[in-house]
Amino acid sequence: MKKAAFIGVGNMGGALARGACRAVGPDQVVVFNRTPAKAEALARELGCEVVNSATDAVWAAEYLFLGVKPNGIRPLLEELAPQIRDRHRVGEDKVVVSMAAGLPIKDMRPHLAGAGYYVPVVRVMPNTCVAVGKGMTALCAGEAAEAYIQGLEEILSATGRVERVSEELMDPFSALAGCGPAFVYPYIEALADGGVMAGLPRAQALEYAAQTVLGAAAMVLETGRHPGQLKDEVCSPGGSTIAGVAELEGHGLRAAAMEAVRAAYRRNLELGK
Repeated sequence: MKKAAFIGVGNMGGALARGACRAVGPDQVVVFNRTPAKAEALARELGCEVVNSATDAVWAAEYLFLGVKPNGIRPLLEELAPQIRDRHRVGEDKVVVSMAAGLPIKDMRPHLAGAGYYVPVVRVMPNTCVAVGKGMTALCAGEAAEAYIQGLEEILSATGRVERVSEELMDPFSALAGCGPAFVYPYIEALADGGVMAGLPRAQALEYAAQTVLGAAAMVLETGRHPGQLKDEVCSPGGSTIAGVAELEGHGLRAAAMEAVRAAYRRNLELGK
């Protein structure tokens, strides 16, 4: 039996499958997608195996990663429950891993009633940066045993940072870290645009902007210093940096970022209903 099956390999499921292949090896990963060509293309890229159906994934692997939209989770669980029951009868228990935003474990569990036993259900919320090993993933263990959680952390070990959180923090985490890359990319692009306006060639401007954001993030994480302190250390009195910071403040950068996260959080709650 393989380690992990990814049922649904869109942007998030595919990114996590890439990280899992780095962590435990492609020989321990299987993928399935309702559109077979997408799963086949990913399997060719990673060297892992494609299965023909979601139920085949149950037979193939221990950890079942559900990479479908929140409104597809409940019917998928009901489809998988009889197969999970059959594997339990021969001594193969499964762990269900949901990536759905806004859908709590208690709302998923009734749809596994057909499994005939208490199936461990875990929620993870990665961001797409897991595809390059620089992701941020929240893990809510629910009532799953420690051994199952450690096995899941092994699968996620090459994806970036993994943090265990309580379930009430999953939706705020998703709004910030799950959606966050999409908030950062336009900022990188805008910095590059500014560089082009100042005379830099486009390719270099984009490289410099991306590396600058990467480096600034590393400074926060690796030094432990507050972003405000780090900002102050760059801003000399009357200098060019503080002039640029004043423009960001004047155009509402902070307020826009805060409202983006709040809007994403509200939408997460709506999707879970």
